[in-house]
Amino acid sequence: MNRIKKHIERLQYITHATKDKSIIDQVHIAVDAGIKWVQFRLKNADDDTFKQQAMACLEIAKRHRCTFVINDRVHVAKEIDADGIHIGKEDMSPRTAREILGPDKIIGCTANTIDDIIQLSNLPIDYIGLGPFRFTRTKEKLSPILGLAGYDEIMKKAVAHNLSVPIIAIGGIQVEDVGPLFQTGVHGIAVSGIISNSNHPRKDCQNLLKQIEAQSCPTV
Repeated sequence: MNRIKKHIERLQYITHATKDKSIIDQVHIAVDAGIKWVQFRLKNADDDTFKQQAMACLEIAKRHRCTFVINDRVHVAKEIDADGIHIGKEDMSPRTAREILGPDKIIGCTANTIDDIIQLSNLPIDYIGLGPFRFTRTKEKLSPILGLAGYDEIMKKAVAHNLSVPIIAIGGIQVEDVGPLFQTGVHGIAVSGIISNSNHPRKDCQNLLKQIEAQSCPTV
C-alpha cells in the first residue's frame, strides 16, 4: 500500500486523567520535559469538555512544536485541526477516519496480536500501538499482557511478513525496559505515568530519550 510517509516520534506521551494533575498540567509537564509527541486521551468526558481541553492542549503543543494526536474522537481532531488521531480496536474504521481527515493527517491504531498488525497493515494508517507490555492502570479494558517474549515473537513475525508500519510499544514501560524493547525491533515507545507522576520529569524524559538514542534504527 502506498502511504504518505510521516514522521513518527520514537517517544510518545499519552495523557491520563488523575486526581492530582489536570490534563493541561500533564501536557505542560511533558512538553517542558522534552516530549515531542502528545496523544490527548480523556476518557468518559462529554464532547464539549473534551474539545475545550483538547484545544487548550493543542495550543501548548503548537508552542513547543510538538505533534498532537487525539485519541478516538475523529470529529474533534478534524474540527480543531490536530495532527492526527489514534483509534482503538473498537472505534471508527481507519478507512472512514482517513476519508474524514484526508491524506496528510496521522492515523494510528491499536493492536495486541500479529493478526491485528497484518490486518491493520492493509489499511491507510501510519503507525500501530502494540501492547500492553505489562499491566497498567492508565488503560481501561486491558488486553492480554504481552511481555518482552510476546513483543519478540510478534516483531519476528512482522519482519517475516515484510510489514513496514512503525510499531510503538505501550503499557507500563519503565526506563530499564527501553533497551530490551527496542532490541525486539519496535520503532518506539509510548509512556504516561512515568513522566506525569515523576518528581523529576525533565530528568526522566532525558533518560528515556538517551536510552532510545542509544538503540539502533528499527528494522520495522
